[in-house]
Amino acid sequence: MAARSDKREELKARLIVAARKRIEAQGVRGLRARDITSDAGCALGGLYNAFADLQDLIIHVNGETLDALEARLSAAVSAAGTDPRERLEALALAYLDFAGEHRALWFALFDAASLADTTIPDWHREQQRSLVGLIAEPLRAIETELDEAHLAARAQALFAAVHGIVTLSLEERTIGLSGDPLAHELRTLVRRMTTAQL
Repeated sequence: MAARSDKREELKARLIVAARKRIEAQGVRGLRARDITSDAGCALGGLYNAFADLQDLIIHVNGETLDALEARLSAAVSAAGTDPRERLEALALAYLDFAGEHRALWFALFDAASLADTTIPDWHREQQRSLVGLIAEPLRAIETELDEAHLAARAQALFAAVHGIVTLSLEERTIGLSGDPLAHELRTLVRRMTTAQL
């Protein structure tokens, strides 16, 4: 029984690697089960023995991406010192760097079409909440008057603002920024959102 479980876990790992490489090469929209299983060296049915469906596999790839993103953001916070605004700026810049370095995987995190009609599991939602928690921690030292519910809302708003700028810029939209102006404006946004009386 243990051997069968080990083989299933090994297959899951191979499929995740294969799917991640396909996403990196061509994006999440063109992902096909047959291509992934061919890359992983297993039969098409192997995917459905290891995962519920292709969307479940994408969620697991996204889960690994979120783990890597959280590690990057945590390292940035640790290196930033104790000033809460500097920590928030470090988070914004680390988020930008990660998105730029892992563009296809990062876009896959927010591609609603690839996960249409799919129930997101609790463990994946908890990963998302954990990322927002990295913002809430230094924000708590600044917004001392906010209760936990309002603090969470403020952290989500700050994330959404940074994410919006990063998305428009990486998509190379007309109103997007790049280079030093992008990094400067992210810092400015964080400072303004954490100093103005909102």
